[in-house]
Amino acid sequence: MHIVADENIPGLDALLPQGTTLQRVSGRDLGPARLAAADALLVRSVTRVDAALLAGSPVRFVGSATSGVDHVDREFLDSAGIAFAYAPGANANAVVEYVLSAAAAVDDYLDRLLDGGRVGIVGYGNIGHALASRLRLLGIDCAVYDPWLPVEGRRDAASLDEVLRCDVITCHAELTTREPYPSLHLFDAHTLDALHDRQLLINASRGACVDNRALLARCRAPHAPSVVLDVWEGEPAIDAQLLDAVAIGTPHIAGYSLEGKLRGTAMLVEALLAFMGSDEGCGSAQEDHVLTPSGADPGSVLRANYSIVRDDAALRASMDAPEPAIAFDRLRREYPERRELLGARVQVAAVTPEQRDLLAALGCSVEVVP
Repeated sequence: MHIVADENIPGLDALLPQGTTLQRVSGRDLGPARLAAADALLVRSVTRVDAALLAGSPVRFVGSATSGVDHVDREFLDSAGIAFAYAPGANANAVVEYVLSAAAAVDDYLDRLLDGGRVGIVGYGNIGHALASRLRLLGIDCAVYDPWLPVEGRRDAASLDEVLRCDVITCHAELTTREPYPSLHLFDAHTLDALHDRQLLINASRGACVDNRALLARCRAPHAPSVVLDVWEGEPAIDAQLLDAVAIGTPHIAGYSLEGKLRGTAMLVEALLAFMGSDEGCGSAQEDHVLTPSGADPGSVLRANYSIVRDDAALRASMDAPEPAIAFDRLRREYPERRELLGARVQVAAVTPEQRDLLAALGCSVEVVP
């Protein structure tokens, strides 16, 4: 079997069975000519998978190492008899930790949340569900808006208006134009006007869930909220003025932890092996992760594990490149290894019982060392 895969999908060489050949390509530059001899195609979100790419090709299996699939024309795949798999939830914990890291990096939002603040979540898929679960463990109240799901039995179900009154509002909706609840420009000028300067808005879903032009206008208006954007309309050619206006901007890497990427790869390979009729299994061994922060409070541990401000600085510096869009993609392609807190061992000189409980809620084990 000949497999064509995005160069940014890690771990494939170790997981694919003998007898397969692997061709690495740039996902954004992938065209039909690359697939002339391909039996399977493995992509990330930068590749549009549709008839224009696949019609007439020998590809019989497509996998996307992503949770979202708005870049895939699944109706075409079904009509063409092409099997499809993706990786829902693989990067969910990475995005959860990104959101918490953003709250720890901007003003005092994390402290406010731990002191009785509230998080509004838009979208209750794998990531929204994982975030709500983590917040509950941390003792943080949340309100969840997802009009596609029934409210019965959901203790956190809320209206959009209620979510917009929370201290932190974070978007994890799937991008869709489907009626009656399209998420395209869900955060439009009217919605953004409801926010004020004691709130933090985070978008780590798809850029077009937020009207970027309206957001720029809101950021320039009085009493604007703080904003963290990981996703942008027009990627990789993002709006430099909007980047200047937000508190933190990153190059669509919220889910780019090592563990998240390897989970996604393993999920695709498992699906591919099943498609091939193989009964082989696959795993993804990961090294132990030990962290030595300066303090045992959650903010210190989150900042020590992942420097979101470093990613912000790298994106801002990339705007000075001769071709910023190419530099944006390079930041993603050459993204440094980032580990998750979940499963990490945190070594500190001292820890209070409350801090130990909070770090356990983040998924860490704590060791007190001299």
